[in-house]
Amino acid sequence: MSVAWLRGNALTLLENGAEFFPALQAAIDGAATEVFLETYIFAADDTGRGIAAALRRAAGRGVTVRLMVDGFGGREFVATLLDELVAGGVNVLIYRRELAAFSLRRHRLRRLHRKLAVIDGRIAFVGGINIISDFDGPGLVAPRHDYSVRVEGPLLGPIHSTVAHVWEVVAWASFRRRLHLTAGPPACAAACGDVEAGFLIRDNIRHRRDIEDAYLVAIAAARREVILANAYFLPGWRFRQALLGAARRGVRVTLLTQGWTDHPLQQRATRALYGQLLAGGVRIFEYHLSHLHAKVAVVDERWATVGSSNIDPFSLLLAREANVFVRDTAFAEDLRRRLDRAIADGGREISADAWERGPRLQRLINWLAFGAVRLMIGLAGYGGRH
Repeated sequence: MSVAWLRGNALTLLENGAEFFPALQAAIDGAATEVFLETYIFAADDTGRGIAAALRRAAGRGVTVRLMVDGFGGREFVATLLDELVAGGVNVLIYRRELAAFSLRRHRLRRLHRKLAVIDGRIAFVGGINIISDFDGPGLVAPRHDYSVRVEGPLLGPIHSTVAHVWEVVAWASFRRRLHLTAGPPACAAACGDVEAGFLIRDNIRHRRDIEDAYLVAIAAARREVILANAYFLPGWRFRQALLGAARRGVRVTLLTQGWTDHPLQQRATRALYGQLLAGGVRIFEYHLSHLHAKVAVVDERWATVGSSNIDPFSLLLAREANVFVRDTAFAEDLRRRLDRAIADGGREISADAWERGPRLQRLINWLAFGAVRLMIGLAGYGGRH
């Protein structure tokens, strides 16, 4: 499915929780009729409790508040915040709460990884930022690096539709018919700005490859520059060939990945691909200032995307994801400037020569990690699809 571009939107790029959480809380505090919020993680820290308090305030003044949290990412939420939010009038659903033990069966690995909010059908937030402090994690002295987009305008239509649809599906699947949607405000259809944008999801039915295909189309059309910042980067053959093909055409291809990681197996698997990418002309930087959690890209300072989808098999084959895509010079240049600053402040470049001179044992460990991740995907029933 190609991107359905809609004109007339007003988009605000938000960097890190310092910009995102105040904007989200202000929108919730201004809600008059309805709040939807979907998140993978909802922590019981100061940040999470602040958003939880805003949700309770909204419910207390008669706003219909619907919160959906993933059953795996939100395990702490179930044990800490769930009961008080329900007691405060918030309607809460847990996505696949049945996860009780580790399993590689594909239905157990299908998570709600989207980070979406829709307020009164007139304001939405789309991005990669969970409801958790930017400084959650041992030793962090700089904030976790991530982005979200505040959206107004016709793009509210598809965003509102998808959160309402998933709410309906999960409510019925969990026999929570009392939480079934009865009515909701129509999504905003009026032009609020002049930005052209689209919205795509990834699911396991009709939209399996929509986000990946949108990336591939943009990379294939690139003429000057491709910049990708991705927390968990483990692309399949098609994606790697697209990047290498762009580099062969003379396009400047830059990749920003995690240097400081919470998933060392995936980081090692990513590094197994460095040799091929570096030899093909791709510049690679690892971000060491803090955790890189972004899932964003800019192409030719005209096309951009911000969302929840990593370029790895877990996002591209298993999880529910959502990205906003933008064709607007001002927005793309804003995101590019922020990425340039992130690279300058926290990026360490990996040179092709230094990589080739590196310890062979480390390269062997990387390839063993790559094989382990591929095995996990194969056991989940998705071997050969990535």
